[in-house]
Amino acid sequence: MDSKVTYSIVVPVYNEEEVIAETYARLKRVMDTTGEPYELLFVNDGSRDRTAQILSEICQKDSHVKLINFSRNFGHQIAITAGMDNALGQAVVVIDADLQDPPEVIWQMIEKWREGYQVVYATRKQRKGETLFKKWTAAMFYRLLRSLTDVDIPVDTGDFRLIDRQVCNVMKKIKEKNRFVRGLVSWVGFRQTAVEYVREERLAGESKYPLRKMIKLSLDGITTFSHKPLELATWLGVLFSSVSFVYLLLAVLGRFFTPYTLPSWTFIVAVSVFFNGIILTVLGIIGEYIGRIYDEAKDRPLYIIGSKVGFNREGEAHEQQ
Repeated sequence: MDSKVTYSIVVPVYNEEEVIAETYARLKRVMDTTGEPYELLFVNDGSRDRTAQILSEICQKDSHVKLINFSRNFGHQIAITAGMDNALGQAVVVIDADLQDPPEVIWQMIEKWREGYQVVYATRKQRKGETLFKKWTAAMFYRLLRSLTDVDIPVDTGDFRLIDRQVCNVMKKIKEKNRFVRGLVSWVGFRQTAVEYVREERLAGESKYPLRKMIKLSLDGITTFSHKPLELATWLGVLFSSVSFVYLLLAVLGRFFTPYTLPSWTFIVAVSVFFNGIILTVLGIIGEYIGRIYDEAKDRPLYIIGSKVGFNREGEAHEQQ
């Protein structure tokens, strides 16, 4: 490992041609003020616009900048993982490219790291430019996840954080396929603390986390860190079996001791539809876990690198692989 690098800034990018130049400029401005060696490590997650071209040009002009190009889109959490795998710094900062997380907060993280904290995560005290629906669902998800797991995963935090080299080395050993990085960082432990900040609106472009991806990330977080949904399936079975027994008993008693009875077909259809819905729900929960077991069993690599730019420099030489 190159001990000369103090800070590695890992930036996953996907179709960010509208903001990437400004992102680079602000990150460089912040890191230059530290007066210590650093690298800006961009991970291009299969962008289809000019993001890779712009970053390649920046690499040729600035020896602090490195670029990893994936062979295709592998996902945000995998891009973060690749950045951690290739980072050389004694402290590694993960930040998105859309500038919603202000690079200037990195100064506060570095101060906490200097105090001896090995993980410094950024907690959002305000989220600008987001819909009430997104704010509400995000708040519900973090609190639900915290209630379902024994791991202390901080609420209202994303992947914007600083981790120490020791933590990064541990993270590199974790090869889970369906990754929830912020949860994994909490799971590995070490001395952790928070800094608060205001999350800004996107400078330009569209969110790379639409509802579909948010649901996928939520499922990854819950199934990776909790088996309580499986316990819920068991208790649902016990509960509704008890309810059905009591209902059947009441129906029999009503048939013989009262003049009021439901037509037999109504009872059969209602019970059938109800319990079929419960069965399908339980099967869906089990299926989520089985699907993740299947992904682990295939043991495919987490990502495939198509090329690297700015690695193993000699003078101004760039390695492409």
